[in-house]
Amino acid sequence: MISELHPKLLVSDADAAIDFYAKTLGATPTIRVADDHGVVNHAELTLGSAVLALAQSVEEWGWHDPASLGGSPVLVMANVSDPDATADRMVQLGGELVIPVEDRPYGKRQGRVRDPFGHLWVISGDLHEGAAQPS
Repeated sequence: MISELHPKLLVSDADAAIDFYAKTLGATPTIRVADDHGVVNHAELTLGSAVLALAQSVEEWGWHDPASLGGSPVLVMANVSDPDATADRMVQLGGELVIPVEDRPYGKRQGRVRDPFGHLWVISGDLHEGAAQPS
């Protein structure tokens, strides 16, 4: 039986990705393992109680980042306290807004951002009755 599951994103530049996720999502780097050539083959970042792992893409190992595949087939879901601010930070630091953050009929304030490494993030927060909404 699985007790934990951690996605491992493959990226074109692991150190840039670590910096991006730290600045945009408040992730804290906890592990960074590189080989003798500086290739980061494993890094872990904590985001609240979640762990996000990442590694440099290495074609010879069959490790392909989204750009090498023509895009990402995966949506990474991130529930945050302020989806508007989070999406804005991601865009300001090199991400691309794919779907604007808006109130959704299923009780979420949600949008989608493609990060600079090609991964698609659904940035989501709960709608709270009486909470101030951006105009």
